[in-house]
Amino acid sequence: MENITFHHTLPIQLRFNDVDKFGHVNNTVYFTYYDLGKTEYFSRAYPGINFEKEGVVVVHLETNFLSQILAHHRIAVQTATTEIGNKSLTIIQRVIDTDTNEVKCICKSVLVAFDLEKHDSIEIPEHWKEALCAFEGKDLRKKVG
Repeated sequence: MENITFHHTLPIQLRFNDVDKFGHVNNTVYFTYYDLGKTEYFSRAYPGINFEKEGVVVVHLETNFLSQILAHHRIAVQTATTEIGNKSLTIIQRVIDTDTNEVKCICKSVLVAFDLEKHDSIEIPEHWKEALCAFEGKDLRKKVG
């Protein structure tokens, strides 16, 4: 993946039930970490979002598991928006060991803006785009043409 600057990092507390019988964090648990990271990221990047009326839904995931996480590791999820389209946006997240900065897992997600009352996709509101671009410090709007 391209060189990405992460402006958002969320420390994660490992729980006893995150670890499977092999002594490492089970691969299914990573997605709960990514969900926590997304929620906190959007709350920080755009504090005005009303999650009861509007939000995003995941439509595509690509995940690479690079190194196992053991119960004694200290980890964090980093999140960055990398592209904003008309109805969708792309985010990159990674789980890192906070002691060594080793990347344990990396995930690319495509999210679609969603009207939770109408249960339908919507165009990403301009104020969302402006807030995310300001948070990331650059214009992320997909160039057409």
